[in-house]
Amino acid sequence: MAPPETVLEARGLTKRFGGGLFARREALTAVDDVSIDVRRGETLGIVGESGSGKSTLARMLVGLIAPTSGGIALDGRDVDPASAAGRAALRRRAQFVFQDSASAFNPRRTIGASLAAPLVGLTGLGATERGSRVAALLEQVGLRPEHAGRFPHAFSGGQLQRAGIARALAAEPEVVVLDEPVSALDVSVQAQILALLRRLKAGRELTMVFVSHDLAVVEALCDRVAVMRRGRIVEQGAAREVIGQPRETYVRALVAAARAPVATRPA
Repeated sequence: MAPPETVLEARGLTKRFGGGLFARREALTAVDDVSIDVRRGETLGIVGESGSGKSTLARMLVGLIAPTSGGIALDGRDVDPASAAGRAALRRRAQFVFQDSASAFNPRRTIGASLAAPLVGLTGLGATERGSRVAALLEQVGLRPEHAGRFPHAFSGGQLQRAGIARALAAEPEVVVLDEPVSALDVSVQAQILALLRRLKAGRELTMVFVSHDLAVVEALCDRVAVMRRGRIVEQGAAREVIGQPRETYVRALVAAARAPVATRPA
């Protein structure tokens, strides 16, 4: 079999915040020379502790923030992530699911209107066709078509995260990047969302980047994993190998902490 096609490739991505001639403090390097690739139909996990740079990396991958340096390629074609045009191109083909689903939606717009918004500028669908597309998307994520007329406050956290996934799928992106999408949910709801993502991956051959601090979640969902520490990737490879037999001392400590009984974990 031929190796899977690379959909998204990041090369030497670096992001520094602050600094400059008149800054009182030195620049903070959140992401430091990171290179990764995402293959068609796979789920790549980005894992690390708080402050490791994983969320900053995720936002650069979809054009939400510009890198200080480095490049991105989509389907083998270079995109300039430092330019407004390049980031707009990324946002058309790489969609984002936020951790905080409650703040990710405009409270004054119905869920249906929020899901239809990506379709207005990116497709030639008329209003009726957009309505049908929104209804189909809601059903795909386990919601009902009538939910389109409701406002965000009428939904539970799990329902809103389902709606966030539906919005990310609306424009048929090449890749979906999910930033800690289950960390704010109850364990039972987490399991439902993870099962939904597995179904979408199988049914749509969905390509995903899944950002998390939870190794158990990453092990259950991801094909490959990259572990970040202090803005750098310290180990990457097949999820079962990195988590099952980590090479780096830091990764071994992460795995040991994740598998320790809750009562014995450090506060």
